[in-house]
Amino acid sequence: MTDLSAAYIDSLALNAGAIKNGNDLVRKNSFQKLSRTEDGTLLFGECKGSGKEPYSCSADFVKAEQPVFRCSCPSRQFPCKHILGLMYAYAGGKEFTVEELPVDIADKREKADKREEKKKDTASAPAGTESKRKVNKNALAKKLAAQLEGIELAHKLVLQIVQSGLAALDKRSIKMYEDQAKQLGNHYIPGIQAAVREVLVLTGSADNPESNYSEAIEKLAALHALIKRSKEHLNARIADPERPLDVATVLEEKIGHAWQLAELRELGRVHENAELVQLCFHSYTDEARGEHVDEGYWVQLQGGELVVTRSYRPFRAAKHMKEEDTCLMVVQTKELFAYPGDLNARVRWEEMTMRELHSSDRSVICSFAERSVASAVRAVKNQLKSPLADKNPVMLLHAAQIAQIGEGYVLVDEQGARLPLAHIQRINQPTMQLLPYVSPSMLTETAVLVMFEDRLAEGKLVAQPLTLMTNDDIVRLFY
Repeated sequence: MTDLSAAYIDSLALNAGAIKNGNDLVRKNSFQKLSRTEDGTLLFGECKGSGKEPYSCSADFVKAEQPVFRCSCPSRQFPCKHILGLMYAYAGGKEFTVEELPVDIADKREKADKREEKKKDTASAPAGTESKRKVNKNALAKKLAAQLEGIELAHKLVLQIVQSGLAALDKRSIKMYEDQAKQLGNHYIPGIQAAVREVLVLTGSADNPESNYSEAIEKLAALHALIKRSKEHLNARIADPERPLDVATVLEEKIGHAWQLAELRELGRVHENAELVQLCFHSYTDEARGEHVDEGYWVQLQGGELVVTRSYRPFRAAKHMKEEDTCLMVVQTKELFAYPGDLNARVRWEEMTMRELHSSDRSVICSFAERSVASAVRAVKNQLKSPLADKNPVMLLHAAQIAQIGEGYVLVDEQGARLPLAHIQRINQPTMQLLPYVSPSMLTETAVLVMFEDRLAEGKLVAQPLTLMTNDDIVRLFY
């Protein structure tokens, strides 16, 4: 408990409003009681509320990687402002009286330990004796048939759009196609449904839709490839009910499969005792999915893999869901789950602790940087060959120099090979104009996190710098 920091508490809050409200409680001296156990694993107290009786709240860190929060308030946000205020008070040096562990918390800990022991007994049972998830073949067949029917509807919808022409899409026709796309929601293919809506949103969003035609055509081509691959895959699964899910590509997720942690564990897609450092973070709105997306790019300290976290918050429930934010500390997790993916696999974790980022960590990260522009370009182009792959992969490159050429910039490697740097459409936030304000020491012999974009019309591959890092410092141009 001695290392409970404000940054860590911020990471637990649902949003910026919850952080402010929690700190306000401390500032206004709203806590009538602040207590802790002698071993420091439990914080508990009482906070003035709107009723006659104060709210009882606690933060239990008996398992530091999986803290348990409790509060008697009716708030639907969790952890609520009272729990956050309790922790902020401790991190801020407020006086906490030492008391015995409350009986009710001791009972809850005991019950939790019994549940954990039961899970361990199940996991350690001899092979063949543990209970495995059973698949209802009849239900699976019906679902696959419904998915194929929905994919056929999506195919017809795409053909209608192509045959009528993008230039013929007006508000009336887009509304008609939107209504047809809604029907896809009954066929267990939310990924394909979102891809269809993405095209419609793109063509109908700008005052001058012609500016989006090129991008819309690319998305239509990718959607056509997705529909074709999906048909082949689902027909193969119907023909062979024992055929497993596709774990070699992102096809399942593109169709709309939501991977469960149990599935990823069975597939062996779990890294134990992982440490990650976030290099870039941004939030954006996905109108096609009807969600806010919080996206972070991280590097694993053990092997140097660049991975991505994505948290989706549906518009209707956004205020009740955790809003992710920039993380400046090292995340430590006992289990890191990796989804099927490309250069930047999507990952997630359920439990974690944090520690400070040290200079030795920056040195390790810099050592992972790809030192050859040619090798990086080759890897990106190999990924872009797949129509289902992420079109904007991220890589960490070593730059002997970031040089200004005319009004633009290039990344120069040790062999003198150059990679053009430019603002890319995917991010929609320029970073190039910040480079003149960066210390010159950060522009030579530095590791640069970049996101790529293939400009088909110009016939060249460009990248946008997101983060600069040396052994001594880290500068986020985008966060």
